[in-house]
Amino acid sequence: MAAEGTPDSRRKDSAELRFGRAPGALPLLGHAVELLRRPLAFMESLTAHGDLVEIRLGPRPAFVLAHPDLAHRVLTDFRTFDRTGAVYDRSRAALGSGLATSTYEDHRRQRLIMQPAFRHEHLRGYVEVMRQEIAEAMTRWRDAGQVDLVEEVFTLTNAVSLKALFSSSVGARDAEELREAFDLFLRGIYARAALPLVGRIPSPANRRYARALSRWRSIVARLIEGYRHDVGGRDDLMAKLVAARDDEQQAMSDEELSDQVAVLLLAGGETTSASVLWTLHLLANHPGVLAALRAETGAVLGGEVAGWEHLRRLDLTARAVREAMRLYPPAWILPRTCVREVVLAGHTLPAGSMVVFSPYVLHRRADLYPEPHTFDPDRWLPAEDGGAPHRASYLPFGAGATKCVGEDFGTAEAALIVATIVEFWDLSALAGTPVSPAARAVLVPRSLPVRLTPRR
Repeated sequence: MAAEGTPDSRRKDSAELRFGRAPGALPLLGHAVELLRRPLAFMESLTAHGDLVEIRLGPRPAFVLAHPDLAHRVLTDFRTFDRTGAVYDRSRAALGSGLATSTYEDHRRQRLIMQPAFRHEHLRGYVEVMRQEIAEAMTRWRDAGQVDLVEEVFTLTNAVSLKALFSSSVGARDAEELREAFDLFLRGIYARAALPLVGRIPSPANRRYARALSRWRSIVARLIEGYRHDVGGRDDLMAKLVAARDDEQQAMSDEELSDQVAVLLLAGGETTSASVLWTLHLLANHPGVLAALRAETGAVLGGEVAGWEHLRRLDLTARAVREAMRLYPPAWILPRTCVREVVLAGHTLPAGSMVVFSPYVLHRRADLYPEPHTFDPDRWLPAEDGGAPHRASYLPFGAGATKCVGEDFGTAEAALIVATIVEFWDLSALAGTPVSPAARAVLVPRSLPVRLTPRR
């Protein structure tokens, strides 16, 4: 596939890509009901109508990017497609203006400050934090029997994120309150995006949402204040961020630090747990792949908790995680706003139009991924010519300047957790408990109840 910005890429956009409209919009509501009731099936159906597909969010149009050429153009042209509009206004009201929600004007400075904390030379130290928390979880699970892996894995990845961020500064009670606040946010923000009136109703759910976010801000502000007064020789992420400076030698304010904490906990806790959960679910339903992966973990780990020295040798594990993120990308839907008039797929979008990027849609195109609904980690084996297959159409972390800064952190953590769980446990799904996606801000299983049987 041609790179973004080449003449061939522009020719495809202007001459070959198709514009279409989704049928079935209701008066006043548009496709909002479909997006709330069956969002994944609805989104996947859009490729039948074109490469750029107009849907309706209430009375307003939105344009879904159903082709990777269009997705790359939108994600890499921040000056034309910005993170503005009502959806991001509501996200910033809850999470602040961190890397995941900031506009073009703020993003470049934040990225320059944040990037050094995620350089590869720091990954080994973060992996040691992961290993310690994974080991504690394996011990805690020893007598668990029947558990919901959604709760257990989110607790684990959230603990890793908090420990990497704050070392030993966060107590158990604060950690639990932060986890609960984030869970409420993630449950609420998708509904507020699809149907804005939901957030204006004075309901008990909305009051709980407001209280949780208030408590969240209070705890994080107290933690940041502690670092301002005494870093104490700590070498965690927060210490690096407090010490970081932009190209004008300016540090981040307390408000900016709080916003980045929200982003890092969202990415490190919820999105990583989603990757782990979908990988385990898919492995449980593909016993041949599970047997091969178990042979790999037996040879590499030999009964140990996975750590830095094992990471490079967990090849099938990494491919299984990658394939799970193709089928179930955690950040499955993201909007942008056209800040000036633009032509996509031969159709003129006026300034102010919303465009919607969905890796879930792109990753399930049969012309890009043969047998797209099949879980096949071998599709990620190196191509014969040495190239990376599907590189341009695989976008679970986004692309361009806003590509996830913690990609290496998240993929390493997911691989370590999956490998260790497979090595230590047999997971038996409970009869009569189908696993279905909960399409909220992050795509996770609603629940994943299993019986744990120790293997070692």
